[in-house]
Amino acid sequence: MKILIAGSSGLIGSALIPALNAQGRQVVRLVRQRVNGEEGVARWDPEAGKLDPGAFEGVDAVVNLAGENIGAARWTPERKARLRESRVRGTTLLSETLAQLAHPPEVLVSASAVGYYGSRGDEALSEDKPPGTGFLPEVCVAWEAATEPARQRGVRVVNLRIGMVLSGKGGALQPMASAFKMGVGGKLGDGRQFMGWIAIDDLTSAILHVIRDHTFNGPVNAVAPNPARNVEFTKALGKVLGRPTIFSMPAFAVRLVFGEMADALLLASARVEPVRLLAGGFMFQYPELEGALRHVLGRVYT
Repeated sequence: MKILIAGSSGLIGSALIPALNAQGRQVVRLVRQRVNGEEGVARWDPEAGKLDPGAFEGVDAVVNLAGENIGAARWTPERKARLRESRVRGTTLLSETLAQLAHPPEVLVSASAVGYYGSRGDEALSEDKPPGTGFLPEVCVAWEAATEPARQRGVRVVNLRIGMVLSGKGGALQPMASAFKMGVGGKLGDGRQFMGWIAIDDLTSAILHVIRDHTFNGPVNAVAPNPARNVEFTKALGKVLGRPTIFSMPAFAVRLVFGEMADALLLASARVEPVRLLAGGFMFQYPELEGALRHVLGRVYT
């Protein structure tokens, strides 16, 4: 199987490529800047709308992970526009290019996010629930809609709604772990908000699973089966790192520091459930939070 990956240099792509290589898959990375003589890469320019259809020659599956880091900086109007365009424009270009091919790949697995659901309190959120309201749901709706040209062409499209990815090599967990190691970690707001999370190894396995299994189509929640409240996540991370969790940041302070991102990302509650992955026979290696944290942070049980 030959698989093309957009967004291969990010947290997920960097873990997915070794997993694919280990299974003997041929990988083509779609990159913005190609190094002369570099093999296994194809170039694209989403901003300019340029993508050589020849990049898809012999490709069986496409995995689209492209998009700017949504939590890297405060949300100004300009940054919000970039966050949206980095997802929607690139996905549209990929999808429209696939739709023009005489023999397109069988499947497109395109990243989305649990931000699709917005903040919904304790409501159980399966894939058939409608989107929430606000910036993140609007971005996710547009992001997923951008795959429609490929779907209309007959490509099987899986929109992977990804939760917080637990990895020791980056992502949201890294700055959190740093704060906890310094003894200043704690819950955010009242700590009752649900957090959808998934270990990086389970996420790469889930991507491979939906590529192989032809029954997967449409939205798929990529989260572990045991969502945790923020206060539970705080206690688990503190336990794994052997650090106290006595500090907390009131909601008003979170909003003061992070602005609009506070309510959309840090204080929002989304009890997302991986209904379709479980129904499709996917087996999580790390379904429990403490075990997942110990694995990705290299902490053994004591």
